[in-house]
Amino acid sequence: MEAVSKTVVGGVADVVMHRPWVRSAGAVAAALALAGCMATSPTMGDSRAKTVATGATAGSTAENANSEMERCSESLGTVALVEDQGSSWYSEMRSHRLQSTIPVLRMLVQQSNCFVVVERGQAMHNMRQERGLQDSGELREGSNFAKGQMVAADYTMSPSVTFSQKDTGGLGGLVGGRVGTVAALVGGQMKFNEASTMLTLIDNRSGVQLAAAEGSSRNTDFGLLAGAFRGTAVGASAYGNTPQGKVVIAAFADSYNQMVRAVRNYRAQEVRGGLGTGGRLGVQGGTTPASKNR
Repeated sequence: MEAVSKTVVGGVADVVMHRPWVRSAGAVAAALALAGCMATSPTMGDSRAKTVATGATAGSTAENANSEMERCSESLGTVALVEDQGSSWYSEMRSHRLQSTIPVLRMLVQQSNCFVVVERGQAMHNMRQERGLQDSGELREGSNFAKGQMVAADYTMSPSVTFSQKDTGGLGGLVGGRVGTVAALVGGQMKFNEASTMLTLIDNRSGVQLAAAEGSSRNTDFGLLAGAFRGTAVGASAYGNTPQGKVVIAAFADSYNQMVRAVRNYRAQEVRGGLGTGGRLGVQGGTTPASKNR
């Protein structure tokens, strides 16, 4: 650590000596550089680690939820969230070390109180395991894992990422600014991260798509102090980087908000003659109940 500290301090000193216009920021730069050699205790609830999906939920209550998220006065039905893990977008997310979107979406859905979330994911294995133990006689009497207790999923909600790109653009150069008496340096690494997402809602009994919603999000990363450390042993651009995952989650939150606004005003689509009876278009040489009287 001592060797690294000397290298960092030496680099900062060289910058300050040869670039007079950044001397007023020398002390700040040195302090930030040396901070890289130190570790702090974990901070519970640190806002820098949060996404737009915040707080907690239990039943119909929500704690510390994002105030920008939509909320319903009553639930519209039960929903299972299913992710297509064989899709190209899912593989792309994993290549960026981003995990499943389902846990965050489940929390957002329950916080909204618009749907009651039912389990149809990995935890189903544990549910089946407990029922297997009951059937084998291993569980205590009165454990009450009898049949007929599971709740049906009225709907299936499916997420997908239609576009996600890190560093979609940027501006170069070195900009100097002053806030109070402290000089703030922004080195030419201003980058944009963007994401576009989709949510679809399917009726499980009929297979009819009930709703679909697009969402998007964008943020800007600033490479702080990158100019001051250019040419030294330590770079500081990572200080301003925002994980791409936060942008994706923000886009899904936008998708869900838009879906909630749509389903609040839901009106079922109707086809003359009834859904799935052949449709109104028909073909030459054939008729359907809906197309007879066109």
